[in-house]
Formats: sequence, C-alpha cells, structure tokens
Amino acid sequence: MAAVTSPLEFSMTSIDGKKVDLSKYKGKVVLMVNVASKCGNTPQYEGLEKIYGKYKDKGLVILGFPANNFGGQEPGNNEEIAKFCTSKYNVSFDMFSKISVKGDDQDPLYKFLTSESKFPGVVTWNFEKFLVGKDGQVIARFAPKEKPESDKVVQAIEEALK
Repeated sequence: MAAVTSPLEFSMTSIDGKKVDLSKYKGKVVLMVNVASKCGNTPQYEGLEKIYGKYKDKGLVILGFPANNFGGQEPGNNEEIAKFCTSKYNVSFDMFSKISVKGDDQDPLYKFLTSESKFPGVVTWNFEKFLVGKDGQVIARFAPKEKPESDKVVQAIEEALK
C-alpha cells in the first residue's frame, strides 16, 4: 500500500456511526479539532460554530473529534456527546466518534497528523487545531488555547480559502 500523504486519505466514523471517507472533503479547507465536553476550552465550540457559519459557504469544513485523553474531560459516549454539542452549542459542523489522539491507542489519523504532517508533535490538550488546505495538506496548527475566532486562525482560514 502506498504511503499516506494526506489526512484526507483516512476513513472515520461519524458520531452517529456512519463510515465517512475524509476524501469527500478534498477541495475544501478543513479544520480538524480534538474536542471535549468538560474542559476549560469547551466554550470554543461557540467560536468553532461561529467561524463555520461565516465560512462554510466559502468552502470551510470543521471536523470535531471527541477525545478523552486529557483529564477525563470527555467521559460521555457518542450519543451523549452529540446531545451535549447540539443542545448547548448548536453544533452543526461534522462530528465524529470518540477517538484517542495520543498514546498507545492513538487513532491512525492523529498518528499521521502528529508525526507525518508538516507540524509534528504530540497533541497537548483538548481543542488543538489542524488546518488542512484545499490540496489536502496540513498548512497550520494552532494550540488548544488559540480561540477559533482569533485573528491568527481566521487569517489562516481566509488565506487558505483564496
């Protein structure tokens, strides 16, 4: 099998249990975020939803990957996570099944993002963001505390959407 060259070559499971081939997002700008419901950064769901609403018609897609790797801050199952996201933050961007983003059971997608992309390094906390350009390559990475609606993130998204 050929070596994987893009995070969009993976298949993941949506939060409602359907297989999703990430290649369907090729040609779009994709923001991949590991999320959690009980974290100090959880209010970032609001910012993610805000930038998704602003840029989705221009080609932005946001993919949320719930993970319980940091302080047990995502203890729920997929159904509970989905209910929380829609009831508390009206999340309308694509959410996926709970995965592990680091450690021995790290999901292959995150193994790729943290070792094979241009921005290697272990995921340090919830709400770390990877920005993937229209060509399917990782073009930026943002720390967990960097708010999705910050100038830095918005400028990178706008540049990628050109």
